[in-house]
Amino acid sequence: MSLGGGGVDVRRQAGWFPDGQDDLEAWLAGHAERAAARGGQAPRHRSVVAFAELIETDPVVGMYLQRMIDQVPTGRAYSKRHLSSPEQLLRLIDEVLTVAPEFGSQTVTLPLGAVLDWAMGTPAGHAAFRDPRVNAALKVILQEWCAFLSSPESLYVLNDSPTGWRSEAARQAVGIGQYEHDPADAHWGFASWNDFFTRQFRDGQRPVAAPDDDKVIVSACESTPYNLRTDVQQRDRFWIKDEPYSLQDLLCNDPSVPEFVGGTVYQAFLSATNYHRWHSPVAGTVLRAYLVDGTYYSEGDADGTDAQQETSAQTYLAHVAARAVVIIDPDDPVIGLLAFVAVGMSEVSSCLFAPDIAPGHHLAKGEELGHFQFGGSTHCLVFRPGTIGEFSLQALPQRHDPKAPLVNVRSKIATANPTPKN
Repeated sequence: MSLGGGGVDVRRQAGWFPDGQDDLEAWLAGHAERAAARGGQAPRHRSVVAFAELIETDPVVGMYLQRMIDQVPTGRAYSKRHLSSPEQLLRLIDEVLTVAPEFGSQTVTLPLGAVLDWAMGTPAGHAAFRDPRVNAALKVILQEWCAFLSSPESLYVLNDSPTGWRSEAARQAVGIGQYEHDPADAHWGFASWNDFFTRQFRDGQRPVAAPDDDKVIVSACESTPYNLRTDVQQRDRFWIKDEPYSLQDLLCNDPSVPEFVGGTVYQAFLSATNYHRWHSPVAGTVLRAYLVDGTYYSEGDADGTDAQQETSAQTYLAHVAARAVVIIDPDDPVIGLLAFVAVGMSEVSSCLFAPDIAPGHHLAKGEELGHFQFGGSTHCLVFRPGTIGEFSLQALPQRHDPKAPLVNVRSKIATANPTPKN
């Protein structure tokens, strides 16, 4: 699956979905068998029961759900249908809520995204996943799954089997030696799957580049560059194929928007096995920090019948998905103002601020801003016009390269101009 124009499906590049479509369909078939083994019984989880009631009692939502299952998705390469009815979809969702992500090249680390993938690519799905009623129901479902992932019951995937996160292959993929953990403990000292997912680097593993030079801007996340746009506009059609940025929508009408018009947006995405905490790209003072409610499985359909993949059109998602925004007043007066946007794409879409992140708090460069709980994720840095002198070579996106290099958190990505540009 690739986005229009020959790009790479980011869900696969980032390790959230397996590389091959056959592997994805095999996972879906196995998940359906597990759900069917319960004998077709009604959903067990309260959030799924509530979603079922919404489908039954709201005729528009009921129509969406039935039609998005009946329709055939565009921009997909399915060999067979894996959804047959809303009732079956509810059972598949219900089954996910007691499952923690496993490791392996053929496993799916976005299980709800896999269950909904067919429906997301249909015209009815495009409408349904933008509907506030559907998103409100999905938010409750995701919160219930997050509670499971934060419980000791989710630790069963931290084992030594080939699909366990303590297997030798997983240790290498994660680089567990870089992180704080207890090698002698059966679960490395983690209290839950989410505790493992949000693990901390050991001291010294990601030093801050040029900590005393306020003009050096560092990477806010351990991530792969996705997009770099200049001369961004206050209002633009972010849903079209060219993927422009619309500052008013990206920053949710923040009063700072006029200062960024004509400036630059840098966007990068995080992979399944990497570090999921965010850090300040500059030294400065927090002006505002807030959460934005948004969609969870909405997909860009800029190409009409050739719909883009859910996490391929990351520019679109940065404007509509649940996210966290931090507006920073940097110590360097040339930078003047900077916005950080953490986008919690799909699944839990949970963005949590660090305890000190509040208006008036002074940030050291590289200081932690917060973290994602489990879910696919991307982030943006927004700069005023005239701020950037140059971007580092490593920060330049290589969107058509499935093996594009990772940019380490707190490493240099740009340098501010020595003096303001007129």
